[in-house]
Amino acid sequence: MKEIYLDNNATTPIDPRVFEAMRPFLQEQYYNPSSIYNPAQKVRSAVEEAREKVANLIGARASEIVFTSGGTEADNMAIKGAAFALREKGKHIITSKIEHHAVLAACEFLEKIGYEVTYLPVDKYGVVDLDALKESIKEDTILITIMYANNEIGTLQPIKEIAEIARKHGILFHTDAVQAVGKIPVNVKELGVDMLSLSAHKLYGPKGIGALYIRSGVKIESLIHGGHQERQRRAGTENVAGIIGLGKAAELALHEMEEEEKKIKPLRDRLEKEILKKIPEVIVNGHPEKRLYNTLNVCIKYIEGESILINLDFEGIRASSGSACTSGSLEPSHVLLALGLPPEVAHGSLRFSFGKFNEEKDVDRVMEVLPGIVEKLREMSPFWKERQKK
Repeated sequence: MKEIYLDNNATTPIDPRVFEAMRPFLQEQYYNPSSIYNPAQKVRSAVEEAREKVANLIGARASEIVFTSGGTEADNMAIKGAAFALREKGKHIITSKIEHHAVLAACEFLEKIGYEVTYLPVDKYGVVDLDALKESIKEDTILITIMYANNEIGTLQPIKEIAEIARKHGILFHTDAVQAVGKIPVNVKELGVDMLSLSAHKLYGPKGIGALYIRSGVKIESLIHGGHQERQRRAGTENVAGIIGLGKAAELALHEMEEEEKKIKPLRDRLEKEILKKIPEVIVNGHPEKRLYNTLNVCIKYIEGESILINLDFEGIRASSGSACTSGSLEPSHVLLALGLPPEVAHGSLRFSFGKFNEEKDVDRVMEVLPGIVEKLREMSPFWKERQKK
């Protein structure tokens, strides 16, 4: 049975070209880039070349890129690092109710040690209320952190407008762009953000490596202390192979992004159209237009999304019910609840996220089996039976 992988927002398969770029640094070029002898300095040069490639992808300068262990660390570094550096100025932070748990958990940690956090509402499409943002700003507000693209529903936020509001009030602005970078054009200078998080394994690179863009002049406090790596912003011997992989993935994304959208968006749109056509009582979540072109999140009423996923898995189809980081939770998605969906409807969510290795036949296969799975599960659902009586 051929696997059909439709969970690219959770992680992407590594591009073979990325793997080949990494291979030498896992074998013969194993040197520590902090060492002074010639082979080690060649490794240092490769690390700095990769830094340039990451910077080029987002319109930054190489000196503004700090390598991290991934998106979660980048988010924590931005939020906690800014909060600690600016604690004399204020202790108020603004975020949204639909952020990734890396952001929400960091904010909750800061609340425990005396910071105040405002969680902004979103509309039915998952877009942050800009008026609510303006009204929530206080004299001691030091940081706004709003994600660029939501990992569950794909909704894109008005990042440029949020950045303008933050700049007007002299507030630092961080965006978790883990789901956006590599899929859509991202230019930190045009957006006006102060910090931006990204992760390699969302753009066909390896796991365990990411980066935080920190605009030149922005001061944050380090979270990891030890050596002088990353301009003394993050101690520890560099994950050289991972950095090379991220650099190669960034280089490929910069040149192939437009073609990928042309291939992927029609697949997503066709699956959405077929589901709405062949399965009754379905809600599509996220903004109709301002949404990642690879992401389709639906709620299939009267049944559990987890049950659908298990049945799809039996058929070799890999999808999800939301964020990979909450797959072990029995709670409905906090993102869908923030949209105003009732818990019983939110429990019926499915997320299909396409990537560059998907094909038309993947959509065909999903639609071969999904309607039958839904019909079978609904026949066992007391909620569906009650609905049929009306």
